[in-house]
Amino acid sequence: MEISRLEGIIEAILFTMGDSVELSRIAAAAGHDEETTRRVIRNMMDKYDAQDRGVRIIELDGSFQMCTKPEMYEYLIRVAKQPRRYVLTDVQLETLSIIAYRQPVTKLEIEKIRGVKSDHAVNKLVEYDLVCEVGRLDAPGKPILFGTTEEFLRRFGIHSLEDLPGINPEQIENFKHEAEEEAQLKLDV
Repeated sequence: MEISRLEGIIEAILFTMGDSVELSRIAAAAGHDEETTRRVIRNMMDKYDAQDRGVRIIELDGSFQMCTKPEMYEYLIRVAKQPRRYVLTDVQLETLSIIAYRQPVTKLEIEKIRGVKSDHAVNKLVEYDLVCEVGRLDAPGKPILFGTTEEFLRRFGIHSLEDLPGINPEQIENFKHEAEEEAQLKLDV
């Protein structure tokens, strides 16, 4: 099969599916091995970038998806008029960070870290499709475990959770020190 034909098949699959598609499914549908399919997709990604196209192909944890380039957003606004664009509050960002780094995590664990109730923030993050239920903890009451979604990866422009930035150990020590001081101030009052 000619490379341009394989590219056309991959393009049709990714365009039609809308969501991300696993490499194995793309390769099977195209009738090629995964290594060849991956190489062709990566070449397509480079081509789309080099040609300054309005779409791109992104990789999300071993799956691929065709999507609009972020710099085209303003043009989409003109057509869509009211696109779904959520602005995350500081509370929601803090909660999302905890879930991203500690997943799977229960609401109780989130609240222990934050020190306040997190129901509203978690519910909004679920509504925005940035987090979802990933299971239940095998403990009394079977609390819900939360984790991030593919939409989270997409929105933050990362391929997988391993791409999350690491936390500076010095910052962790500073946070611990500040928390201890704050706890001591509360005890002194």
